Amino acid sequence: MEFSAEQIAGILGGTVVGNASVTVSGLAKIEEGVPGALSFLSNPKYEEHIYVTDSSICIVNNTFQPTKPLPDTLTLVKVDDAYACFAKLLEVYSQMNKKKPAIEQPSYIASSAKLGENLYVGAFAYIGENAVIGDHVAIYPNAYIGENVVIGSNSVIHPGAAVYGDCKVGANCIVHAGVIIGADGFGFAPDEKGVFHKVPQIGNVIVEDDVEIGSNTTIDRATMGSTIIRQGAKIDNLCQIAHNVEVGNHSALAAQVGIAGSAKLGAHVMVGGQAGISGHLHIADGTKIVAQSGIPASVKKADTLMGSPGIPLEDFKKSYFGFRKLPFILNKIQELEKKIKELTKD
Repeated sequence: MEFSAEQIAGILGGTVVGNASVTVSGLAKIEEGVPGALSFLSNPKYEEHIYVTDSSICIVNNTFQPTKPLPDTLTLVKVDDAYACFAKLLEVYSQMNKKKPAIEQPSYIASSAKLGENLYVGAFAYIGENAVIGDHVAIYPNAYIGENVVIGSNSVIHPGAAVYGDCKVGANCIVHAGVIIGADGFGFAPDEKGVFHKVPQIGNVIVEDDVEIGSNTTIDRATMGSTIIRQGAKIDNLCQIAHNVEVGNHSALAAQVGIAGSAKLGAHVMVGGQAGISGHLHIADGTKIVAQSGIPASVKKADTLMGSPGIPLEDFKKSYFGFRKLPFILNKIQELEKKIKELTKD
């Protein structure tokens, strides 16, 4: 589908500089631009590419002022925030390419399930007893929706994802391929002989509205009560969220984050890749945890933490500076010990 610069400016509330009737039918990074492509420039580090790009239209900030001649074939659309506006266009594009309503066969839908309007259910998908599926939901092939599950309107369940029984997924959520929502929490009790016995996990998982969950992430059901992912949270691929965890509103977890049982993360918490958070902790609103950090104790006040155990970032930098000097310090100590021995020989 083609869009003109004038149409794009209308969608974004921008201003056209150049040929308003030029059209694009695809997207490209500015350094990889081709005729008929739409690109954007927001990071000044990439400005050099705009003077040689072959893209037909480029979205730029209103503050952008060329320092060299632009290609004659390039039209600009000026907006307040080029990055945010490009993301908005990507969302429009994504919605236009959303699966059309259909129930593909073979698929299984229990007779007691309640289905909304305009659904897409892919081949080999399974929808269990008493499940409730909202309007405009897309459930891709080989997805599993267990008994009593609720899926809110406009949500997307990608191929091979599984939502176990009694769990709830809100509206406007995206659950990527291979995600497991509601598997048993890791609950075992050893007896007097040290033999582990399974503790039944009878709770569920509640995923609130506007959440996105990356591929192959696992979110365990609660032992009792609910594991909760609050509204607007964004979870990357390959994360492990244990039983009875709570992830706060609009928090973001990067890939391979692990959160142990019953930890509670506040709102707007950001956790870098491969960081680990111990169980039964509380992490204050607005806390930032640097990648590969380990958090063994509750965080009562928002801070940026790094290291294992995690400490305030500035303290970590000072400690690391000292750590890098350790070989020099050790050599100096050895030299001093040698001199002391020489001075005390007699």
